[in-house]
Amino acid sequence: MKTIDELKSVPNLMIKHTSVDGGMGEMWKAGRPFASVIWSFGGGWEHVSIAPYNRKYTPTWDEMCILKNSFFRDDEAAVQYHPTKSEYVNNVPNCLHLWRPIESELPTPPSIMVGVRGKQSEAEIKKEIESVLKKS
Repeated sequence: MKTIDELKSVPNLMIKHTSVDGGMGEMWKAGRPFASVIWSFGGGWEHVSIAPYNRKYTPTWDEMCILKNSFFRDDEAAVQYHPTKSEYVNNVPNCLHLWRPIESELPTPPSIMVGVRGKQSEAEIKKEIESVLKKS
């Protein structure tokens, strides 16, 4: 997760309060406050949540990408969990969260399982698929 000094330079983020393990503020969009954000880095997890002021609106994929890029570095993966039903919590309508464990690497699937990157040649794609299949 980015440091508070790095967060201070994030466009469209207004920091309202910080504490020893995070802070709170607002994300702006089109020159207006769009959503509240809360971030933390305690209990073994880095976390950021976004709650649009319009409680009937859920952040889009692109807005979640902006949130991820605002709070996490390019080389850090973050995840949006869908917990088991018994662990489900919904205190704020349409509030979404991103998480990253502090003490361990977050496993991610091979990108070829999602799609083809950039300008991969057919041979590169085939080699990557074969590599993934050998692991299963």
